[in-house]
Amino acid sequence: MYSVQQWFNLADEACEDALLDSTALRRFVGIDLGRERVPDATTLLKFRRLLEKHDLGAALFAKVGEVLQSHGMKVGTGRIVDATIIGASSSTKNEQGKRDPEMHQTRKGKQWYFGMKLHIGADSESRLARSAVVTAAHVHDKHPLPDLLHGSEQRVYGDSAYASQGDLIRSKAPDARDCTNQRVREGSATEHLDRILNRVKSRVHSQVEHVFAVIKRL
Repeated sequence: MYSVQQWFNLADEACEDALLDSTALRRFVGIDLGRERVPDATTLLKFRRLLEKHDLGAALFAKVGEVLQSHGMKVGTGRIVDATIIGASSSTKNEQGKRDPEMHQTRKGKQWYFGMKLHIGADSESRLARSAVVTAAHVHDKHPLPDLLHGSEQRVYGDSAYASQGDLIRSKAPDARDCTNQRVREGSATEHLDRILNRVKSRVHSQVEHVFAVIKRL
C-alpha cells in the first residue's frame, strides 16, 4: 500500500479510496474485501512514521529495486539527475538556541532558502527513482553526481547545473553520453541550435519533476 502511494502520487486518504475503487490495486496489495477491510489513512500514516523512526526508508527503497529487477524490470540505460531544495525552519527559538547544524542556507535566483537538498537519479523510461543523496542546501548539484549513477548508463540527462561535467559522468559511467543541458552563449553562432538541443533534452529531463512532486506533496 505504501508503494502504491508513492508510485501513483497519492495522499493517505486518496490511497485508501483508490484501493476501495480498484480491483487491480487490491489484488496487488493482497486485500480481499470479503475477508478484511482496506487499511485506513491513519494506519498508513502510522506505518510511514514507523519507517522514518527506524530509518528503514533506504533499505526498503533498495529492496524494491532488487525485486523489480528480478522480475525483468532491469536498470535502464538512461538516467535523469536533478536536485530540489527542501526547506527547514531557520528559527533559533528552541532549547539549543541554534539553527539545525545539518541544514544550510543557499541562494537560488534572487531568493534565499534554508534547509537541505535532495539529489535524485531516476530511470529515463520508467521514471522510477533508483538513487538518492541528501546534502545541505548549499552543496552544488554536481558533487553527488557520481553517487546517482549505477555505472552502466548510456545517457545522462540533467539541467544546466550539470553542464560541462562530462569528465565527472565518465568517472562513474565510462560509456555514458552527456545529454545534460548546456549553457547558451547569447550572440554566438550556435545559439539557436543550442537552444533547440536543450529543449529536446528537457523533454526527457522534466520527467524527474514527478518524483519531486510525490515527495513534496506527501
